[in-house]
Amino acid sequence: MVAQNPDRQVGASDAESIFAAIGGGDAPLGVSLDGLADAVISSLNAELIARESIRLYGEWLKILWGLSDRELPSKDPRFADGSWRDNPVYKRLAQAYLAFCDAVDSFVDHNPDWRKRERAKFLAGIVTSALAPTNTLIGNPAALKKAFESGGMSLVRGARNMVGDILEGEGLPSQVKKSDFEVGVNLAATPGAVVFRNEMLELLQYRPTTAAVRQIPTLMITPPIGKYYFMDLAPKRSFAEHAVGKGIPFFATSWRNPRHEHAAWGLDDYLQTLIQAVNAVCDITESDRLNVLGLCAGGIMSTMLLNYLAATGNDRVNAASFGVTLLDFGMEAPLGAFQSRPLTGLARRRSATSGILAASSLAQVFAWMRPNDLVWNYWVNNYLEGKDPPSFDLLAWSTDGTNLPGALHGQFLDIFQNNPLIEPGTLTVLGQQMDLKRIKVETLVMAALTDHLTPWKGCYRTTQLLGGESTFILSNAGHIASLVNPPGNAKASYFVGPKPGPDPDAWLQQAEKRGGTWWEAWSDWTLEHSAGEHAAPVSLGSTQYPVIEDAPGTYVRERA
Repeated sequence: MVAQNPDRQVGASDAESIFAAIGGGDAPLGVSLDGLADAVISSLNAELIARESIRLYGEWLKILWGLSDRELPSKDPRFADGSWRDNPVYKRLAQAYLAFCDAVDSFVDHNPDWRKRERAKFLAGIVTSALAPTNTLIGNPAALKKAFESGGMSLVRGARNMVGDILEGEGLPSQVKKSDFEVGVNLAATPGAVVFRNEMLELLQYRPTTAAVRQIPTLMITPPIGKYYFMDLAPKRSFAEHAVGKGIPFFATSWRNPRHEHAAWGLDDYLQTLIQAVNAVCDITESDRLNVLGLCAGGIMSTMLLNYLAATGNDRVNAASFGVTLLDFGMEAPLGAFQSRPLTGLARRRSATSGILAASSLAQVFAWMRPNDLVWNYWVNNYLEGKDPPSFDLLAWSTDGTNLPGALHGQFLDIFQNNPLIEPGTLTVLGQQMDLKRIKVETLVMAALTDHLTPWKGCYRTTQLLGGESTFILSNAGHIASLVNPPGNAKASYFVGPKPGPDPDAWLQQAEKRGGTWWEAWSDWTLEHSAGEHAAPVSLGSTQYPVIEDAPGTYVRERA
């Protein structure tokens, strides 16, 4: 792995291992690097190489003679130590490195094909992040100071941390101090119960905390990629806690962590299970209708559910909301780096052979999309400075991964590669052809301003693809951080605006920025779409769906 030796340059085998992670195994070099090599080569031409090389060499000469006016980025934590500005050697080293990064970025940004450009950016990000001088002891003045001040004990602790990660089979430096968190104690701790269980899913009903609740309940459909409790983190940071605090009868899906024997589970199976969950929610609340909230890939499944219900004349869903959900995969996004038929074909074969896409493979792909934040930051913290990894609930969730069954993984890859959701009749689920325009329920669509996985303009497109009236909310922060954004966060903000039209930039120009969190806007919208009130139930479940066990249940505790 790249992260086990900071002094080694990243080569083809490193890129191969990263791209092979999509398929959960080591890939033949010729297969996994076809698209990547094409992207990099086509990003360059002789004139561009000559021009940028001359510019880089000229900048390096200016740096060497102390004539460069290049400023070090004040918000880059790698260069926060004062030595990078006060010590002439370190200052020149940082300037030279940043000049190199700029040259590499200039190389890859010239490719007119955005998918090839994103692949080249992906590899370039791995290379430039790995070559940062701060990844080495001698090139990291903060780590050197700590080693000197501690009499070398920081290096001893760092070595111990590295050995621990190796013995535990960690492919990357630990991102969190796992011993500080326990599911059901200080994670996934909102009171409730499992009221339905089948082989694939546990349905959680949360206990009301208000004297009266709305007549129409809400079912949160979480993605099968990752466990549900990113929306039920620590108290005061739990979306589920927030929802019941507003008087919303709230339910959530807790998907089982699939094993090899579950390889055949596919979209039809997941959708059939969701229909059973919908029936259970309506029976328990004695409501003919419910609202749904779909998040990320759970939003894709929600869309398929809505399509099936509309096609079969079932009006059980009253209104639907979506969080960071991408339906049109033709939009320009960093994930386009993986939209290569050799890569997706390899991934499909790998997961079909093994039966699952391992959680560790997904984790590595996402980590290497942001290597400075999710790899080298912890390399420096844990190994060079000898610190414990941070104690942070969201990081504890992110390392508690889930597998994907091979069949579902293959179907998601088809959606990702061929983009069938936007073409009516191209995809069939539960015997019904997908046609997004037949979905007429009112919707609320939330996107995140700095989301690198599902860019906000791509999520905005959902408002144009569905057939009903839509409201759009643009939150600050990134993909998961925007979802975990409770009220009281002084840094939180979001945009609300007019009825969404075809141009997202025009919408943003007219939108109003508000302090606070999208949770509040979502709960207000949901309350408006939840009819009147009645007394909160004194017990959970129903005669047909009795309580099976207390939340968070059994499935969430299963490790990948």
